Amino acid sequence: MLTGPLSRAARALVELTREQLAGQCRLDADAIRAFERGLGDLDASQKTALKAALEAAGAVFIPENGGGAGVRLKFTRSEARRIATLESEGGIAADDDVP
Repeated sequence: MLTGPLSRAARALVELTREQLAGQCRLDADAIRAFERGLGDLDASQKTALKAALEAAGAVFIPENGGGAGVRLKFTRSEARRIATLESEGGIAADDDVP
């Protein structure tokens, strides 16, 4: 379920302005602003369009799993390989492993 704070966090992660996001999901920027601030709501189809645009830009929504719902950036395969290569340099990885 997409909430205003999750939408705002995802938009910040993928570095899109409200206007850019509005153009991609064909919603009004003011409607997105109101939704993100908790001053308005979107219907189910608008939330679906908003979420799809954010996911296309690289956001991954994490479902509620006891620790709360969240959002993170999607790594491409090449980025994951580069991270794995960097982690293997310098010895055994510790608690700072990148998932």
